[in-house]
Amino acid sequence: NSLILSLIREVLKETMADDELRQRDKWTLFGNEAEKVEIGVIRNQHVVRKRVDRMALRRECSLQLKFLEDLSRKEPDFPVPLRPHTVWEGMAVKLSCTVQGSPLVETEALFDSTFPPSFVKEGETLVLSCGFTSPLLPFQQDMKIRTHLMTNLCRNHTFFCVYLCVCVSDGAAAVVGAAGSPLQVECSDVNRDYVFLSWKPPSADGAAPVQGYYIERSVQGQHFRWSRCNEVVQKVCYYPVMGLQENTMYQFRVCAVNQAGVGRPSKPTEPILTSDPMEPSRTMGNVIRVPFPPTGVSVCELSDSYAVISWTEPDPRGKEPLTYFVERSIAGKNSWHLASMDMTVQSTRFAAFDLQKGKSYCFRVRSINKYGISDPSEPSQPITLGEPLGVPAAPHCIQAVADTDSSAVLLWKEPKNTEGILGYYLYCSEVGTSNWRTINNKPVNGTRFTVHGLNTNKDYVFRVKSVGRAGNSHYSEESQPVRIKAAKVVPSPPSGVCLLHCSGSEMVIGWRAPANQGGEAVKGYFLDQREKPQTVWREVNPKPVKERVYKVSALLEGHYYQFRLFASNVIGLSKPSQPSEAFLCEPWTMPEPGCPYDLELREVRRESLVVMWAEPLYQGQSQITGYVVEISQGEESEDWTEVTQESVTDRHLKVSGPLLLKTYRLRVSAVNSAGVGRPSLPTEPITAQTKPGTKDMEIGVDNDGFIFLSFQASETAEDGQFKWNKNYRETIDAGRAHLETKHKTVHNLWEIEFDIAIVSRLTDLERLTELSWQIRNPSVIALRSEGWQVEVSDQGAVRLWLQTEPLSSSADLRMILNDREITSTPARKINFDKPNGLVEILFDQLSKEDEGSYTAQLKDGRAKNQFTLVLVDENKMLNVVIFSVFSEGPYFEEFLSWTVTEDCEMIMKCKVATDFLYVHLTHTLSASPLGIQCTAAGFKLYCSLKYYLSYMKTSWYFKEKKMDQGERNAPGSSMQKVWNEIFNPTENDKGKYTLEMFDGQETHKRHLDLSGQGTAFCQCFFLDRAKVTKGLPDVVAIMEGKSLCLTCFADGDPAPEMFWLKNDREITSTGQYHIAHENKCTTITISSVTMEDSGNYSIFVRNSYGSQTVHVTVSVYKHGEKPRAGAVEM
Repeated sequence: NSLILSLIREVLKETMADDELRQRDKWTLFGNEAEKVEIGVIRNQHVVRKRVDRMALRRECSLQLKFLEDLSRKEPDFPVPLRPHTVWEGMAVKLSCTVQGSPLVETEALFDSTFPPSFVKEGETLVLSCGFTSPLLPFQQDMKIRTHLMTNLCRNHTFFCVYLCVCVSDGAAAVVGAAGSPLQVECSDVNRDYVFLSWKPPSADGAAPVQGYYIERSVQGQHFRWSRCNEVVQKVCYYPVMGLQENTMYQFRVCAVNQAGVGRPSKPTEPILTSDPMEPSRTMGNVIRVPFPPTGVSVCELSDSYAVISWTEPDPRGKEPLTYFVERSIAGKNSWHLASMDMTVQSTRFAAFDLQKGKSYCFRVRSINKYGISDPSEPSQPITLGEPLGVPAAPHCIQAVADTDSSAVLLWKEPKNTEGILGYYLYCSEVGTSNWRTINNKPVNGTRFTVHGLNTNKDYVFRVKSVGRAGNSHYSEESQPVRIKAAKVVPSPPSGVCLLHCSGSEMVIGWRAPANQGGEAVKGYFLDQREKPQTVWREVNPKPVKERVYKVSALLEGHYYQFRLFASNVIGLSKPSQPSEAFLCEPWTMPEPGCPYDLELREVRRESLVVMWAEPLYQGQSQITGYVVEISQGEESEDWTEVTQESVTDRHLKVSGPLLLKTYRLRVSAVNSAGVGRPSLPTEPITAQTKPGTKDMEIGVDNDGFIFLSFQASETAEDGQFKWNKNYRETIDAGRAHLETKHKTVHNLWEIEFDIAIVSRLTDLERLTELSWQIRNPSVIALRSEGWQVEVSDQGAVRLWLQTEPLSSSADLRMILNDREITSTPARKINFDKPNGLVEILFDQLSKEDEGSYTAQLKDGRAKNQFTLVLVDENKMLNVVIFSVFSEGPYFEEFLSWTVTEDCEMIMKCKVATDFLYVHLTHTLSASPLGIQCTAAGFKLYCSLKYYLSYMKTSWYFKEKKMDQGERNAPGSSMQKVWNEIFNPTENDKGKYTLEMFDGQETHKRHLDLSGQGTAFCQCFFLDRAKVTKGLPDVVAIMEGKSLCLTCFADGDPAPEMFWLKNDREITSTGQYHIAHENKCTTITISSVTMEDSGNYSIFVRNSYGSQTVHVTVSVYKHGEKPRAGAVEM
């Protein structure tokens, strides 16, 4: 046991020793690792400290360098300027220059766009702004104008900024017919109390020539209180202003005057300070008591109405302030009297206005100071008023040449005598109108001007005026008409040459159309090819091809080929396109399809666009199942994103989303069972924005119940055509749609049964179909009373009345007696109570004239109805026969009976509901052919009936289109006649008219063609009918005591009778009225008009084919009062 215990002790000691040794080794290892970590931390601290010190040193150095750079900064300049060179024709010239500056000169920032001409009306606000292609450097940001705001524009302004031309047109005239405002008012020869003004006449004379000008002045600080400088109008465009206060700030403006009144004032001049111009250079010298006389008296400005005298102040002058007296005498007579009268002349200028023409005058001047008056100066040379300044002659040889699609270049020749011409005013008008528009409100110097702001594909004529101080010349002759369209040039080069298919010996090449066709359609393309190592191009097709796909044959397999394109139009051949990449000629065997081609973008809007494409020519080893459309933002980005999660089955796609004025490119790849094929060439970069004037297609229902699609184009080419497609490619069935084009609007009309694909949603189709049905089947105004009712009072008064369902406030009633519309008269009153649906006619006593057929035509929105009553007086007994159309729920109250008339005709009679129904048994409808009758308001088409059927339905058609009752036509019927009256006919009313009558079993038609030049329509309304051709204004104003003369011209065959009326009563040629007639012209003269002569006058003309009345209002005002606003002053 002891041995075992000792062994155990030994084992325990060894085990404990081993554990202690093992533990000691662990502590040693931990200490070594900790030391290594500590050393690493210290090393990293040294590295971080070194980096921080280095960064601080770099920062300090950069600040020092920037400081030194700022000290040495220098704007760029040219140390060696360019010098002129003379070279022979045909030589190559290379110009170079040296530029220095600090920092180094860099490429300047460019404007990112140019702007078309801008047009603004006088008095409006215009904002001009521009951007740059890249951010401006600090030294480039020192600009005077970045965004320029102009308010209260005046016509004197013409701005050119970043290729931007601003044209300011006339504002609204202050007085109707008044002239425009004068231009460029300038001040010169400014003195202590005198200034000389000059200006240019306005471009618009108004309703009458300019008679002269009023000059107005304002003292600065008086809140623009203007006072006139002249009481008598100044006829020429310059004027001397006297009587000003010294050391005062003035502004001046000018107003043109014509017969209509005073026009808008010109733009005020810049403020001027009246002061002595000699004050800064004057030396006072010795003390002078009584001043010396002035010297050098002469004339400095001379016209036909005044003379401006100038002189030199005395020398020595003295220190005291000087004023002057001006004296004059007729030449040759020593009879001097004071010309300046009670005016104190402070400057060395004096304007004499009260001179007589044909006489010569001499002037002399005296100096005045506080000590006395000097002796008179030496007299001036004899002075005589000048001859009146004549207006210049007009230019000639006016020629206009089309420039762009909105501008033209105008050329003209100056008159032989160009003395006194300040420039030229230009005017334009569309052919066929008399609306002349002023082109420039600032005289043009030279004989060439580019006219902007014209409408594309419109014909214009031009004329020119010369501008002078005495006014504008008469108009030149008109230029030949010119059509405004872009100048025709060769097209731009095609682009996007791509390989569509390859068979080993043939390649199919595709390309994009030119971006600019040059104003003419591209007639075809020419293709060139070359092998890659070669430099010579070979023509592929001698004759142009119209399609943008071409198969090139006879190629060598394994060779590389390049291609380029030329586009041609009637002008010529474009430049070549960029060469394509080198295509390897080897047969295509890949399982995926080839690339789609002919990508086209349509309907580009701010938040959507439509992309279309053609299917690949190579489909791969299986059918194409769809397409992948990808989009990339930017002009050169290759980061493509799929537009849709699933492939597109159609060959078009509308891309929607927040595009918002960004630039995009799109491309398309075809998909089959093998995968996605090659992508197409990307489209040209397109900016998602809605251009001004863009219009979308409209859908609706017309008045005939046809569902239509309508599109209005803002601009169309001269030979442009509208082409309708379904789903962008499918043609529309011509049997189910009808195309109409009116001016720039095109309509496509469908019957109700058409595809839902035309409408965006099924609910739209249901709504339009319902609306179409309602229009084609209008509701009927229901009758509440039993037709017309007749009531007779004890006194003999008769009341005819009927009642319908309640009507709206817009309901319309037309009461027809026989074949004419009637209104209320004192003996026959017509009442229409719309809320209760009550129509009544009240007679005080029936007479023979009241006999006939009364028809009440009611219309409330699309609902309508008409009710007829016939009053017949036989054997002194009043018989009433009542007819009703569109009545509901017929039933027999009296069964069929028959009678035979004296003419051996059988009439079958029965009573339906409460109305009598007469049926005339004949083999054909007893209706005459259509006739035409002239009326005072137009013409009437009518058909005479021997018998009228109460249930007969009549319809009128013009050019196969149904005519509904409207503002310009009024259909009606009676027992003997059916008619349709056309009001105010025009050329558009020529054509074929058709009357359809349905008697319950069959339809009968009557036709009348009014298309030819020799028809009754033309004879009656364009040659024969009496009408007023010219003469009377709307309102005339005349001062009391004057004589008024009104002249009117009329035409017609036979010659019309003409009558003058006042307040609808005829005027006879007696007393103060004198009426004269001569050759289709009549004149009325009213002598010494008084206030009682004010009123409504009219001229009434008539002949056997019709009549017309034209009204004029005469306003008489007293002396000292203002005439009526808007009236023509006589």
